[in-house]
Amino acid sequence: MASFRKRESGLWQATIRMTGYPSQSKTFERKIDAEIWARKIETDIDKGIFQSSSDAEKTTLTDLIDRFKKEYAPFHYRKREDEKEAWRFQLARLDSLIGKYSLAAIDQKVVGAYRDLRLAGNSQMPAVGNSTVRKEIFMLSKLMKFAQIECGILLPRGNPVDNVRKPSEGKGRERRLTKEEFARLEAEIKRSRNKLLYPAFQFAIETAARQNEILSLTWAHVNLERKYALLKDTKNGEERAAPLSSKAIEVLDALPKPQPAGKCNPTNQPFPIDRTCLLSVFRYACQRAKIQDFTWHDLRHEAMSRLSEKNDFSILELASISGHKTLQMLKKYTHLQAEKLAVKMG
Repeated sequence: MASFRKRESGLWQATIRMTGYPSQSKTFERKIDAEIWARKIETDIDKGIFQSSSDAEKTTLTDLIDRFKKEYAPFHYRKREDEKEAWRFQLARLDSLIGKYSLAAIDQKVVGAYRDLRLAGNSQMPAVGNSTVRKEIFMLSKLMKFAQIECGILLPRGNPVDNVRKPSEGKGRERRLTKEEFARLEAEIKRSRNKLLYPAFQFAIETAARQNEILSLTWAHVNLERKYALLKDTKNGEERAAPLSSKAIEVLDALPKPQPAGKCNPTNQPFPIDRTCLLSVFRYACQRAKIQDFTWHDLRHEAMSRLSEKNDFSILELASISGHKTLQMLKKYTHLQAEKLAVKMG
């Protein structure tokens, strides 16, 4: 049964109490609007199709982000000491632009406007690329799924991101060094005062392992006899056994082996170097070698390209080595595989 009360502010509050259902209330500027809302709610309850959206109306995106950080992120994202994880930046940008919206108010128009603003930029905020905007929109979608599944919040329109056009993924980086560039870079890396830079560089080229996979590797997960390293801290969260080439084994063999823990040996890692330090000394080596537009992650592409050029590996074998979950991510190497197939066809 619906009841209506005029508040001191002059607004009309409609309240519905029916047996077996939690009470529902909402405030309107006009009594007629309150009556229309109440009739609809009562009709939906009578038909057995009523679902309350009050939680979505009371919860802002900022509220949801706070819960996400406390209840979801600690169990699904790797913790880094510098707290420069990409997901934190994505959440911060979403919070700053649409954090004040209630979940019920975030529809396709709001998401589309957010997308267009990030792509175009304005006087206070520079434009960003398609890839960045795609990641932020997918983070928003993850937040909405978290609200629905983990928090039990009914979104009246469902997940608003589902029906919004996303920016094109864009072409991935394919930066490779020429022979001359590689020789210059290798020479500067060898001259680095950081004695772990060159072994880490060699290991990256030989294994196609990601930077965090190399730095988190422990001796306990290295099996030189069986020629593999078990990588635990992977991008997709699934551990994988990375095969070790003879060169990779040479690199590991030359490194100091673990000793009892102490001040001189605080870790049990082949590459006990901080991520920030590694990227910094690598960047300086690139500058000394006069190499532009080349990142540590480009070493992974270099490694995969070299493996493809050997014509000894199928796409599935390359995926097993690199840890890519989908073959779509390896499309950039398929032209090399086509050459291999052409030779077989005669």
